Amino acid sequence: MPEVIAAMGAKVLERFPAGAPRGSWPAEEYAAQRRAQGEPATVVMDLKSDAFLVVLQGDDD
Repeated sequence: MPEVIAAMGAKVLERFPAGAPRGSWPAEEYAAQRRAQGEPATVVMDLKSDAFLVVLQGDDD
């Protein structure tokens, strides 16, 4: 997966398993907390590892 993140130009802040209990969105909640702190965090799905990743986009756009 490092090659995918490098291609996206993003830094992974946290990983959350995709099997969270129904109605629970821990990755989205974590990303919202980071956005509230002024960081442009977003959630992406890593299908290979079946996990949600909270990432920061790189500044080299």
